[in-house]
Amino acid sequence: MVSAKTISFGIACLLRGVQAGPTVKLGTGMTVQGRTSPIAPSVAEFLGIPYAKPPVGELRWEPPQPYEPKGYSVINATALPPSCWQYISVHPAMMRTDVPEFMIGKAGMSEDCLTTSVWVPTKAVGQAPELAVIIWFYGGGFATGGTDVPYQIPTKWIERSQDHIVVAFNYRINLFGFPDAAGATEQNLGLMDQRLAVAWVRDNIKSFGGDPDRMVIWGQSAGSVAVDYYNFAFADDPIVRGLIMNSGTAHLNQLMSNDVVYSNFSFVAEGLGCGNQPDAASELACMKKVPAERLEKFVATYEDSGDSPSITFAPMVDEKLVFSNYTERAARGALSTLPALATHNSQEGHFIAPYSVDGPDPAVAEELSKRYFWCPTYKTTKERLAAGRITHRAFYNGNFSNISPRPWFGAWHGSDLPLAFGTHADFRGNSTALEYETSHAIQDAYVAFARDPVNGLDEMGWAAYAGARGVVRAYADNNTAVGYRSLDTIESECEAMGLA
Repeated sequence: MVSAKTISFGIACLLRGVQAGPTVKLGTGMTVQGRTSPIAPSVAEFLGIPYAKPPVGELRWEPPQPYEPKGYSVINATALPPSCWQYISVHPAMMRTDVPEFMIGKAGMSEDCLTTSVWVPTKAVGQAPELAVIIWFYGGGFATGGTDVPYQIPTKWIERSQDHIVVAFNYRINLFGFPDAAGATEQNLGLMDQRLAVAWVRDNIKSFGGDPDRMVIWGQSAGSVAVDYYNFAFADDPIVRGLIMNSGTAHLNQLMSNDVVYSNFSFVAEGLGCGNQPDAASELACMKKVPAERLEKFVATYEDSGDSPSITFAPMVDEKLVFSNYTERAARGALSTLPALATHNSQEGHFIAPYSVDGPDPAVAEELSKRYFWCPTYKTTKERLAAGRITHRAFYNGNFSNISPRPWFGAWHGSDLPLAFGTHADFRGNSTALEYETSHAIQDAYVAFARDPVNGLDEMGWAAYAGARGVVRAYADNNTAVGYRSLDTIESECEAMGLA
C-alpha cells in the first residue's frame, strides 16, 4: 500500500518543481527522495524505504511480503524511521542508565516498520555502481534495537571514508518477530525479514552507486548471532560475500527460545482476552486483532513485574533458519564458504551482570564473558578453520570515558560500536587521540574487508587466524590503537570448561 504521507509528499514535490535533496529511481519504478545529511554535506541519506508490506492486520505474524509500489509513487526518505515494537525495561541497567544512546532514539515505534535506510557518499548517487556495501544487523537480544539508535548512525563514517555504503534495516523482534505461536506457519519471522532485506539491497543498491557483488553483512550481539544463522541457513545462496560478527555466533544459544509447547504466546493470549479458543488458528486470529501497543504493554508489564515464570520471545529451532546441530553441520561443511571476521571485547559480561553503580562482581562478569561471548566465538572459529573457512579475529580492549562513563565499564559489550560507526565523540565529551586512531583503524579494516573479503585484510597486514593460540588483531590494547596478541589464556580456559 502507498501511505497518504508518501502520496502527499510526491504531489508536493511535483507542484514545487524542485527536489529537496538527492533522488534515486529504483527498478520497481518507485522514486526515493532522500536528503543531504544535515551534519555532513558529502553524505546522502535515504531513510526509511519500505522493503516489505506493512506486517499489520492479517499480515501480523506472517512471513514478510515484498513491498509493491502502486502506480507513481515518491517515497519520502528524509527522516529516520520508527523502530519495530519493543519495550525498554524500567529497571536500571548499564545501557538504559548510563549510555542510553545505545537504545532507540526519537523516531518512536510502529508495527509498520520494515524499512531500509542507505547512507552513501553524495558523489556516488546516480553514478556507475562501484562502492562496497556493508549491511548492518542490529543487536538487542532479539527484543530491542532498530535503525534509529544514536550510536549506530554511520553518517560520519561515510563522510570520512567516501568509499563505501552502509545499509541498515529494521526487522521484527520480540513477540512480533518470534511469536512461538502454535497457530503460526513460521516462528522465526525476524530472520525472514533479514533475508528479504538483504535481497532488497541486492536488487536496488546499484541505484545508490553500490556494487551488489561486493556486499557483506555485519552484526553485533543478537545481530551477530543472526549473521551466523544466515551463514548456515543460506549456505548455498548467501547473496553477500563476507560476514562480520561482533560479540556473537550461532553458539550463543542463550538467546534461543526453548518454548516448544508455545506456552508463552498462549499466556499472553489469555491475558488479552484471546484464551480458551477452540484451536491454535483461532487463538492466532484473535491475537491479530489486538492493537500492537496493547500486546507490547502486556509483555513489558509482566516482564518488569519480576513474576515467574518469565516469558521470552526469541528464535527457536526450526531446522530451516535455526538449527539444533551447528557443530555437526560445520563438520560436514554445511555452512557458506564466505570469509568471516569475528571479534569480542575484554569486558563483555559487565552489561549482563547484576547492575550496580560500583560495578559487578568481577568473577561473575568474567564467567558471563566466557559463557556468552569469548568461548562461543572461539568455538565457532575452531569449527570454521576445521571446515577450511577463512576467519580473521579481533579483540577490543578500549576503555574510553565518553563511552564507558563509569571506570569499571571497560571494553564492555557493544562499546566498540561507536568507534566503528564514528559516533564516539557525539556524547559526553570529545574523544581522545587514541580513540580516534582506534576508530579509524576499525573502520578501515571493515571497509577493506567489504571491498575484498578474501584478500582485503591480508593486504593491510592482518593475517587470518591460524588456530589455537594464534595471533589476533588487538584494538586499544596496552594504550596502542592497533596491535597483535594471543588469546591463549581465554582459549585455554574455554577448553578446560568444555566450551570450545
